[in-house]
Amino acid sequence: MALDQSFIGRTYPPTSTYEVGREKIREFADAIGDENPVYRDPEAARAAGHPDVIAPPTFLTVINLAAINTIVADPELGLDYSRMVHGDQSFRHTRAVRAGDRLRLTTQVEDIMTRAGNDFLTVRADIADENGEPVCTTRAQLVVRGEGA
Repeated sequence: MALDQSFIGRTYPPTSTYEVGREKIREFADAIGDENPVYRDPEAARAAGHPDVIAPPTFLTVINLAAINTIVADPELGLDYSRMVHGDQSFRHTRAVRAGDRLRLTTQVEDIMTRAGNDFLTVRADIADENGEPVCTTRAQLVVRGEGA
């Protein structure tokens, strides 16, 4: 079953605020095997010009994934999760994510297209701090294999 094209442009407003903590940043850096001291040591981060430790560029996957799952779980979209794979991911940062940030995420279904019997769903997330200042825009492309694939 093809994805419902009427979802293109549908926006999902923020439902919560995510407070970025030093420990979560360290845990993420450990998980990806990145020993950069700006992810762990406040003094190293300050020496690099940041007010506190910063997060690796892909850290926002932590909050982005839940928003994407809300969209793909909507039965009206018609997505068969068992046929879905992650196709692509990008991050366009306005500034580094840092410990103490309180972030809110607005998600939008940016595009749905069909190619070679497979559906491609592009989801954009605009992530801002508690003052509404942009922090990052992420895009994820999800591929839903067709019935004959």
